[in-house]
Amino acid sequence: MTSVEDFIHAAGSATALLPEGAALDALSTALVELGVAVSVTCLDAVAIERGIASAFDAGASLAQVQEVIALISGLGVHSLMASQARVLEQSARRGLIDARAPLDAKRQALWDTYVGNDPFWTQFERYVPGFLDAMLRLSPDIFKGFFDYCEIPWKSGTVRAATKELIAMASDATPTHRFMPGFKVHLRNAIDLGNGRRAILQALDIAAAAPGHVDVA
Repeated sequence: MTSVEDFIHAAGSATALLPEGAALDALSTALVELGVAVSVTCLDAVAIERGIASAFDAGASLAQVQEVIALISGLGVHSLMASQARVLEQSARRGLIDARAPLDAKRQALWDTYVGNDPFWTQFERYVPGFLDAMLRLSPDIFKGFFDYCEIPWKSGTVRAATKELIAMASDATPTHRFMPGFKVHLRNAIDLGNGRRAILQALDIAAAAPGHVDVA
């Protein structure tokens, strides 16, 4: 079973040669805390209230608060990431689908539009192998919906991309989620976007202190 310490070790190894860099500023800290609080694996009402207030107090705009919530609500797609290759495999084994057939024209057009030769998705394939192809073969509608919804917080762009990657990374590392494939993607992106070791480890400290899931009235 993956533990919180595994995430800390992975981050420590990946950032060992990075400069320390600046600590998170007050606004970035508040946005990471908000992201962790609203993640579907926490949903602690007190932490959410506190996270919203802290974000506004730190100078966040309403658009930034909404962007962070939209970003983290996308955690639900991890259900797809963990299942689609397995569904395809079992469906093929039962003769329900030909997993090796060439993509039809509709599916190929969707692949070309949303994936193509984008280096981001090439790298993504290393961490969640077979996911995108399986999802497309099983359901073009879900495939398109995955990209359309996940794109929302990146199109609005009121929060810096480097900060969004820290928020997503922290949410993947919370004790009640611990989704290593997504964590590795966002950790790599956080590094590539210029975050230093200090900011990355600080975001992980926030993740480690996340509350457990509490019913939200």
